[in-house]
Amino acid sequence: MIKHHHPTPVNPKRVVILGSAGFIARDLARYLDELGIDNLPVGSEQINLINPESVEQLGRLIQPDDALVISSALTPEKGKDVHTFMKNLLMINHVAAFFENARCRQVVYLSSDAVYDEQASLLSEATPRSPANLYGLMHVAREQMLQFVLGNRQVPLCIVRPCAIYGARDTHNSYGPNRFFRTALKDRKILLFGQGEERRDHIYIHDVTRFLSLCLQHASQGTVNLASGQTISFHDLAQLIVKLCPHPVPIECLPRSTPITHRHFDVSLRLREFPRFACTSLETGLAETGQELLSEAND
Repeated sequence: MIKHHHPTPVNPKRVVILGSAGFIARDLARYLDELGIDNLPVGSEQINLINPESVEQLGRLIQPDDALVISSALTPEKGKDVHTFMKNLLMINHVAAFFENARCRQVVYLSSDAVYDEQASLLSEATPRSPANLYGLMHVAREQMLQFVLGNRQVPLCIVRPCAIYGARDTHNSYGPNRFFRTALKDRKILLFGQGEERRDHIYIHDVTRFLSLCLQHASQGTVNLASGQTISFHDLAQLIVKLCPHPVPIECLPRSTPITHRHFDVSLRLREFPRFACTSLETGLAETGQELLSEAND
């Protein structure tokens, strides 16, 4: 369930974004600038959430009428071990310590669909959280930590769980559009696991930032999955990207090491609570991503 504390959109006075170096944080700051919403991206060089002194630093920075977006996280390419897991929990532990004696307008936490079982084929917000790895478990723990402390402080918390995000400035190079584009342009080939049969949902980075901005303007509270509601196989996705490349790109298949799984989203909650939000078509999003990557390659 989602509760909008501002049924009619109201711009927050300021948005503080933790994790300024991240893919989503950078695009969110860009979009908030376009909307004329004051925002302050904060990176680890300014406030390193792993350090205990970050609690006091947050206290000097965040004002009661600020909205806070938490996108800070060590993602799987930075480490998949227990040490990385504990660092991620420590970050939110220090955020929680700040909120023990402080409040703000709203907190938006950027989670992940990794909180769900990898074998679950149809996902909704009611799907039990049953992560398959430490990265997903980390997001589950962070969600619960924030729900506990912000519930006590009566600060609205909006948890957004996006599916796989694509866009030209992605920093993760995850399997799917981001990696396919880069290998197609650099190595002139695309590698698929098996025959690329798995079907997945993919969402464009600009849609993610538009959606986060709506959550901020509505001061939304609750949990929502962010997905387009449309799936495509990795093979068909690769074919779309091949057509956007300026040179021939063969598709090569690697031996499969894991079973075939599909992942679909029931987006009825998003459609009901954010009726004016519409996702960019995959074809349009891929075309814009390809144009941007080609432009960067030619600079």
